[in-house]
Amino acid sequence: MQVNSIAMLDQLISSFKSTKVLVVGDVMIDAYLMGRVERISPEAPVPIMDVKERDYRLGGAANVAANLKVLGAEPILCSVIGKDPKGKIFMDQLSKVGMISEGIVQSDERITTIKYRIIGNQTQMIRIDEEDQHDLSAKENEQFLNAFFALIDRYQIDAIIFEDYDKGLLNPHNIAQIVQKAKEKGILVTTDPKKKNFHAYAGVDLFKPNLKELCDALHLNREQLTIEQLHDAAKQFAHLYEIDMVMVTLSDKGIALYHRINDHFELSPASAREVSDVSGAGDTVIAVSTLCMVEQLPTTQMLKVANLAGGIVCQFVGVVPVDPILLQEQIMELVEQNTKS
Repeated sequence: MQVNSIAMLDQLISSFKSTKVLVVGDVMIDAYLMGRVERISPEAPVPIMDVKERDYRLGGAANVAANLKVLGAEPILCSVIGKDPKGKIFMDQLSKVGMISEGIVQSDERITTIKYRIIGNQTQMIRIDEEDQHDLSAKENEQFLNAFFALIDRYQIDAIIFEDYDKGLLNPHNIAQIVQKAKEKGILVTTDPKKKNFHAYAGVDLFKPNLKELCDALHLNREQLTIEQLHDAAKQFAHLYEIDMVMVTLSDKGIALYHRINDHFELSPASAREVSDVSGAGDTVIAVSTLCMVEQLPTTQMLKVANLAGGIVCQFVGVVPVDPILLQEQIMELVEQNTKS
């Protein structure tokens, strides 16, 4: 499918509605306490915030699923959370957005991850995390894999997204089992990695680190890295681990991608826009890229669509899924500009 007309854009967005995506990874709650700061505490030189509003949002792998959901796809989450009050909040949030919870294992051996963002006068003042980062126990790992295998056998899955936040859910052994099962069924696999399991995703179709993650894992100097060196690093990594595509998000510089089969490297610059908060942009990029890959979009068009989607969420405060109406409008504007040039 070539994105070169308004009609095809409409076809692209609507085609997402028939896509089932299994999202495997660390889930969490993004909590926001928002209010006004008008004085300093007499107890210590810190601001006092009057809380006016509390908000709970799906975070981590659940934010990837939320992005898929608003774009019309059918996300199915598979993860492990705590059997605790925060776990109930998480399950309630899933229910509110109409997502099934049968792939969520609740364990009494760990707590549900929650990140509190304290926002006073529209400025984030501090973040407070409550979480366990230890690996799954043998029992939890078995329950998690059983949930995964049940889901992949029950549903006609088009793609699997690994969303790894280094919170202990994923490890080289269960990653390998999941990738093997996906290959047996011919299911597309994409990955948003973190440091601990960075080298554990051999054989996936798309591997999407950000530039810092890539440089840290490969011991590259991020400040002095040239585009040519980025190309070489992505190429070597793709061939070493037999990964079809390595996509590297470059913040305000855009997205770079190396395609192993075609031995092709390209850079898609980001659109200039006002940035309020980069939280969750990577979640949006992996969600949109995966949907575009299911639709067999050419890589150049996929990068442009993913760039626009990631940029849209950066315009809003906090972790939010992409607005599909804004995304469609901006893709149309881009296509019209290309048509005139």
